[in-house]
Formats: sequence, structure tokens, C-alpha cells
Amino acid sequence: MGWISWFCPGINIKRWLLLFALGVLLAALGLAFFFNYQIMGKAEELLFQMEYFTTGRYSNRLLMAVGLALLLGGFALMVYGTRRLIFSVVNALIPDKNGSLMENIFIQRKLTHGPAITVLGGGTGLSTLLRGMKYITNNCTAVVTTGDDGGSSGRLRKELGIIPPGDLRNCLTALADREPLMERLMQYRFTGESPLAGHCFGNLFIAAMAEAEGGMEAGLNATSQILKVRGRVVPSTLADIQLQAQMTDGTVVTGESEISHANKRIRKIGIVPEDAPAAGAAVEAIMKADVLILGPGSLYTSVMPNLAVEGIRRAVIASKAVKIYICNVMTQPGETDGFGAYQHVRALLDCVGRQFLDYAVVNDQEIPYEKLKLYQEEGSMPVTPDVNKIRNLGITVVPAHLISKNDLVRHDPRKLARTLIALIYRLRLFGRGVQFFDYFFMKQGLDRMNKNKAS
Repeated sequence: MGWISWFCPGINIKRWLLLFALGVLLAALGLAFFFNYQIMGKAEELLFQMEYFTTGRYSNRLLMAVGLALLLGGFALMVYGTRRLIFSVVNALIPDKNGSLMENIFIQRKLTHGPAITVLGGGTGLSTLLRGMKYITNNCTAVVTTGDDGGSSGRLRKELGIIPPGDLRNCLTALADREPLMERLMQYRFTGESPLAGHCFGNLFIAAMAEAEGGMEAGLNATSQILKVRGRVVPSTLADIQLQAQMTDGTVVTGESEISHANKRIRKIGIVPEDAPAAGAAVEAIMKADVLILGPGSLYTSVMPNLAVEGIRRAVIASKAVKIYICNVMTQPGETDGFGAYQHVRALLDCVGRQFLDYAVVNDQEIPYEKLKLYQEEGSMPVTPDVNKIRNLGITVVPAHLISKNDLVRHDPRKLARTLIALIYRLRLFGRGVQFFDYFFMKQGLDRMNKNKAS
């Protein structure tokens, strides 16, 4: 239909265009009256007669007053018509946006120009961090480990020959623009005794998209578009890998699900095959990052497996980004028993083979005894901050209150994001344009996140 479609009834645009045109006409008349243009001869004669009849003399004051009134009225109609026109178009395109139009435009523009942040990890810890990251920047990339071999992911891995989608699904859900609704759908797990029992819908969805698009990378990109993901989610490698742990007693345990159940202290984590190539998108994200974040998450089965991929390890070392490690708040039975923050950092440095970190974010908030009792029964203890020990390694320590208020002892996404905002702001990673408004818009986004969570 082309331009004729603009004249169709019911689109709520024509009236505001006509109002704007009326405003232009009134403003033009006002200018003509105000500057006493001769093209308005008859109107001027009428106004002069009215003035003479009321005051007994001729002047151009009444003409100027009418002109000024028309001018102001015309501009008011133009502004109002333009405003209503914009709202009509925006509400038709994005009817479910909360907040004012200017607030949404401001926040989206700032998010688009936010720092390039790349996060390496996996599991629940990574998705917790990403829930806060999407309110800091749209330029966030999650590099996710692909060593999971249990549950729904393990079954799909064996049956379809794809990399495990579980951790990828959690990250996509965390970065989705419609998180509450999409999380319920993507995390839904089938029950009963059917062949689908135990499978998570999100895993099946990603597997279907990978097959439909001809590969996992293309499938993840398509899924990101559907979920309106703020950022990117990429696997550390597209190869079929297995985690392999060398224990301090000399034994070797293969498979992520077996490592934490071995009840032995881990000496070194690796992958099979050792020469698995790094995904190109993951290496590119690491090299282009302004900020590189490792953790939080299981030290040996979520964070280190990314670094066990040689191409990822080399990229992390070569990257000029500010490198930050976010330490866990609780030890993990079967992996980090008895570890403080220093042991976490030391193990990470040994995995890479050199000191590469700039900052370590540790929790220094006390955990209520009522919460600790549940974890002590499982053999999990709070991770001590070890501030001075970590500083002796040449790493700047950022202690902060990071514990969530819910029943589980884990990082609070909002608190963690606020801590990172403060660090990024202090380092001027936005460049010379960092001003109060850059910090303000990120704070506003996190406040909105907290409001959405409460509702």
C-alpha cells in the first residue's frame, strides 16, 4: 500500500500530524502579525479598527499581542503534537516498556555504549553475575564452559552429539530482556515417565535451534534474537570435551559429574582431548574486552575448564583488558574444602601459569548462623577474604558485602553489579566521557532490577 497506508483509520497518527500542521500554521500567522507583514492586510485592518474602537487611537500593539499569542499557541501545539506522535509510534512498537520514554531512550543509549565486558565461567555463579551485568552494558559476552555431562544436558549430548546446552541456557535466560517470563519457560522441566521426563524445555529449544540453523553458534545467535538477549553467549569450545581431574593421591577422575563426588583433593584440572580448539567468537570477545571477569562459580568445574582450553588461556594472557576474579562466598564440598579466597586465587594462577589478575573481589560480609547451619551439614564453609595474602601476590583486593538476603548463601546480583560499577567508574573504563550520568543510569537500572524482582 505504500504511503497510502498512513491514511488508514485507527493508527492514531494522523490526528497528531494534523495538530502539528495546525501548530505550524498558527506559528506562521503569529510571526506575520508580530512582525507586521503586509501580506496580512485585511486582518491588520480589522485589528486596527478594533483597537481604534476600544482605545480611540491607532497603534500596532494589539497586532503584536495577537501575533505573540498565535506564535506561542502554535509552538505549544507543535510540541504537543510531536510528543503525542512519538508516543503513538513508540507504544505501537514497544507497548510493554516500563518507565518514561526519555528514561528508556537514555538508558538504552547508555547501555549500547557501555564497556565491553567478557565473563568466563559456568553454572549458577555465572548466570547470577549476568543478571546484574545486563543493567550495566549491552556489550557483555559470556564465555561458557562445555564440560557438563549430567542431567538433561548429558542426555542430549549423548543422543544428539551436541555440546551440553544447560549452562548456555542459564546464561541466555539471565541476559534475556524479559527475564521473569522467559525464565519460567526456559527452566521448565518435564516430569512423569515419558521420554521427555527430566529434560528442560530450554535445553530442547537450544538443541532444536542448533539443528535448524546448522550449528550451535548459529543456533545460539538465533535463540538470542528470540529472547532479546542483552549481549552474547558463546561456548569456550565447540569440541566434544570431557573434564579430567588429577587428584593429589595420583588418581585421575574423568567427567564433571564424577569429579565433585570423588571426595578427593584436586591437584590439576584438564580436558580431553587436550588440543580442543577454542571457539573463534570466544577468543574475539576476550581480545576486544575492556573488562575480563572470571567467576563466580565452581572453581574447578566451571571457571578453570575455560582456561584449560589452550586458545582461551593464551587469549586471557594476551588480552589488555582489566582482569577481575570474583571469589565464591562458600566452599564447595568435593572441590574446594577448606579453601579461603587466597587458595582460590592461587589455584587460578597455577592453572594459567602466571600472575595475570588485576583485581580480586571478595566477600567480607558476615553470614548469619541460621543460614550457616544448613551448609555446615553438607561440609560447606564461608570463604575467608584473606585480603593481605592476596595483596602480597600483587593483586588489588576489593572487599564488599555481597551476600544475598534469601535463604541460600550466594552472591546477590544487584550488590555484585554495584561493586563492579564502582570499580569500572573509578577506573574510567568508559573513556574520557565518564560523568555523573554514566554512573547514575547504571544505578537506575539496578534499582529497576530490584523493583522487578520484588514484584
